[in-house]
Amino acid sequence: MWSDLVFWFCRVSWPVYCWLMLRFPRIFHRILHTSQARQKLLKMTSYPDAYFRFKDGCETFDFCFYFENASLKVSRNFNFSRRVTETVGEFQGRVQANLDKTLAKKKKKKGKDEEVEGPCVKVEFKVDGESADNDANCKELLSSSKMTMHILDSSYKVVVNAPVVRSMALPECMLAGFPVYPSKLEVEFAEKKDCRFTWFRSAKPVQQDKTCDSHKFEEVASGFTYTPSAEDVGHAIKLRCEPVRGHLKGPALEFVSKGIVSAGPGHCPFNTRHSFTQEFLSGPNFRIMSYNILADCYADSDYSREVLFPYCPPYALAIDYRKQLLAKEISGYKSDLIFLQEVDRKVFDVDLEPLLSNMGYSGLFSKKGGQISEGIASFYYNKTFKLEHQEYITLSNEINENPLFESIRNAVHKNEALKSRILDRGSILQVLVLRHIVTNHIFVVGSTHLYFHPDADHVRLLQAATCLTYLQRKREEYLNSGNKCSLILCGDFNSTPPFGVYKLMTEGSIPKDYPDWRSNESEAVEDLELSHPMKISSACGCPKFTNYTVGFADCLDYIFYQNDHLRVTQVVPLPSEEELRQYDAIPSVVQPSDHVALVADLQIITLD
Repeated sequence: MWSDLVFWFCRVSWPVYCWLMLRFPRIFHRILHTSQARQKLLKMTSYPDAYFRFKDGCETFDFCFYFENASLKVSRNFNFSRRVTETVGEFQGRVQANLDKTLAKKKKKKGKDEEVEGPCVKVEFKVDGESADNDANCKELLSSSKMTMHILDSSYKVVVNAPVVRSMALPECMLAGFPVYPSKLEVEFAEKKDCRFTWFRSAKPVQQDKTCDSHKFEEVASGFTYTPSAEDVGHAIKLRCEPVRGHLKGPALEFVSKGIVSAGPGHCPFNTRHSFTQEFLSGPNFRIMSYNILADCYADSDYSREVLFPYCPPYALAIDYRKQLLAKEISGYKSDLIFLQEVDRKVFDVDLEPLLSNMGYSGLFSKKGGQISEGIASFYYNKTFKLEHQEYITLSNEINENPLFESIRNAVHKNEALKSRILDRGSILQVLVLRHIVTNHIFVVGSTHLYFHPDADHVRLLQAATCLTYLQRKREEYLNSGNKCSLILCGDFNSTPPFGVYKLMTEGSIPKDYPDWRSNESEAVEDLELSHPMKISSACGCPKFTNYTVGFADCLDYIFYQNDHLRVTQVVPLPSEEELRQYDAIPSVVQPSDHVALVADLQIITLD
């Protein structure tokens, strides 16, 4: 009678069921575990799930389920890893044998002299309500859509490759006014972009260095990112991620931040710059950005902290702090094309690619040659551009092997010291061929980071010529196919305007006796002149500073474009020298790199 009364209330209101479970756990436990009550509970609740996990090409699959039987006093998880060539009958037998083994252990505990009975559990898989073919192999079973498993009076809905969150984490450093997103997120059988995210903050402030797990949380937002406000300072943050693939949903995973939200640094120079980029462009217009973001592998060292950037507080030089500023700055420019240099692979994978992908971008990363862990990253806005082709080249390899650079190679091979220095460089050129969706115009775009050394103007000039020539040849391929095609080359050229790189780009030629050829007498380049036929300008001109440290400050970064195909409609103003010197130099607590971002709006000129 009591069980009937309880289940009458449960049928009326599911919250009653939950409340009874919490308020009277022992009494309710006894009521629920009568056989009559159990049957009623099975009727009012949905089947529990059992899970197959299998990847194409693998020889094995995983299977797991949770089995609970009050009368047999069994409550545990079962996990299996079996070969796909095993028959369904053999697999059912294996599951049954494991259940029998568990029950046998339970019976032994009742008394040493009690005889243990033989197998008593039947396991059966059904497909579309019909018993599965015991002679079929398990791979066929894995391809079934509507499948159930039946054990005694328990029925399971069997899900194949249910989406799951393997791991998730939040950054320890969170600043008010700056976007927070998972610092780690691994999902299986789902795409990160399809997951559903819900953000919570602790109902009350949390003391620093105190555990946050026991605090109550209140929902504040949804979506991949959350930007804490001043009201969140001192509070912990919790993120819930529910994996989704099509109509399938996996179990949600929650993570509570180890740290609390801290106050932001105040006004940052890029906040002012964002006032010029409040909307994405449209029609024949697009925005382009080039930015050396200072790789963590160069910032995280005693030499960087004590010699290169001693004016920057160590906490502000740490990547956990800087990447929050970078995320807000880069996303706030609303650029259609984003070209970044000195990008750590981990920062690309964990931060930039997930963040910008969620905003509608597609990204590519190319690692520099050698043992260095950084490289070049490029992103294009999917509503503006469509990718036709992408590749990257190592400049030294091209100079040494590609017939296109025969004249450069001949000059380099005349000097062993020069040859050794050129071929040891890991500098690369990342190449994207993009189709502008509105105008159907093709862009061959290159991003590079040329070699840095005070006596290497000749090396940079050779590298720049290699980049331009390679892009020029790629452009000719598309022109010959009947496309309207333009060239753009941007990046950190490590060369100031008075030197050869800028002259080559904007004036079109470098004579044999140009001074840069002898920037290092032992590696002098003899009898080589360079030229190209294109009309090229620098979109942002020659700013006084694109790199600003205590030891060096000048213009090193450029966005070169064909001025007979494109026109500049806006250059987003760079920070003033006063802003750059606010904390002696950059990077600082308000600027995340020793370079500043170049941002310009371009318009496609109609070509005949």
